[in-house]
Amino acid sequence: MDMLFKNITAVTMNPEAPILRNINLGIQGRKITYIEDAGTTTPPPAAKRTIDGTNKVLMPGLYNCHTHAAMTLFRGYANDRTLEDWLFNYIFPAEQKLTPKLIHTGTMLAIAEMISSGTIAFTDMYSFMDQVAAAAHEAGVLANVSNAVIGFDKDSYDFYKDNVYIQTENTLAQYHNKNDGRIKAEASIHGVYTSYAPAWAQVTDYAAKHDLGLHVHLSETATEHNNCISIYNMTPAQVFHKHGVFDLPCIAAHGVWVTDDDIKILAEKGVCIAHNPLSNLKLASGLAPVEKMRKGGVNVALGTDGMASNNSHDLFEEMKMASLLQKYATNDPTAAPAMSVLEMATINGAKSQGRAYESGMLKVGYDADMLMIDFDNPRQTACYDPILNLAYSTTGRDVEMTICRGQVLYEKGDYKTIDIEKLLYDAKQAVKVFES
Repeated sequence: MDMLFKNITAVTMNPEAPILRNINLGIQGRKITYIEDAGTTTPPPAAKRTIDGTNKVLMPGLYNCHTHAAMTLFRGYANDRTLEDWLFNYIFPAEQKLTPKLIHTGTMLAIAEMISSGTIAFTDMYSFMDQVAAAAHEAGVLANVSNAVIGFDKDSYDFYKDNVYIQTENTLAQYHNKNDGRIKAEASIHGVYTSYAPAWAQVTDYAAKHDLGLHVHLSETATEHNNCISIYNMTPAQVFHKHGVFDLPCIAAHGVWVTDDDIKILAEKGVCIAHNPLSNLKLASGLAPVEKMRKGGVNVALGTDGMASNNSHDLFEEMKMASLLQKYATNDPTAAPAMSVLEMATINGAKSQGRAYESGMLKVGYDADMLMIDFDNPRQTACYDPILNLAYSTTGRDVEMTICRGQVLYEKGDYKTIDIEKLLYDAKQAVKVFES
């Protein structure tokens, strides 16, 4: 056995045994191979490394299901503006300065932040997706990567003449399903307001041909949602449904303004909603009806969005905010309970990435994707239920160790797969490009 956690509490996300106290858990290769009560008379197998789990909690690694990871380079850039003003007048122009090297640096910076706060997987939509895939591959995390199609000219846009197509082809050739599916390429449509039906048809046909999932923005703002109704006499969800976008596995980011009819479509077609509560709040985009979606059968996961509209990759912050917002919106303190937001960050995220039944739980036979938190500190004392503490008391700064497929990526400030000093230097140099 490669690693053994002794006498530890595990929040497993396995509905058959959500909390296991005082157990031993072992890892061999990329898999969890051993879970046993620490009090059993049979001693655990020998391990190359043994970790004392007293006053510590293990849980599955977190899934960030909507990111523009390289936007770490825009953290704090053009804040306190409406989405349309922020996007069209500031972000889009700044993005014209991006290069493959800058994307790689910005993505690696995001990954460093994510693994230090317990995130082992992210679903990205951004430029130079092959560089995003390269960074994820080097850092040892799970990633579904895409570059969104934006085509404002309805009559002349051709996906196969777009750099997005070239980058997707490069990613397919170099990284798709590499390391037994650790990196996956996807196709992407930015939104109903940045392209038209001919582009959607090309993208969905391409995705179907290559057996790829899709990643889209959906009903993020009232302006987007209402303009779509004015143009098409349908909501964005209804438009995408009509044009076959939801016939493929799809992650739809935001869903702030979806209607009851939209929710039925999303549930019927198996579309995953990536809920981004902090980004939606910062941009005053509105409050997504997550509780209604969840009860309506929609798979809801969590995302941070880009760092220019958040400004943190800490999914523990997203969990707490997701729960509190639904309690406020429904005037019901029982809405979005602690376990439901932990599900959004773990098993729902794994499902959205096509990794169900291999990740998202602590269970024998599942991948060793997990994080460990020290509960022997003022923030976690007292603890009557670790599920409640994880949802409401924990922050990413409490994470001691992050493991993906059995590989330790981060431990007590030590980045095992990233040269953090060089990365921070490169990132500081990169920011100078956008200061002029």
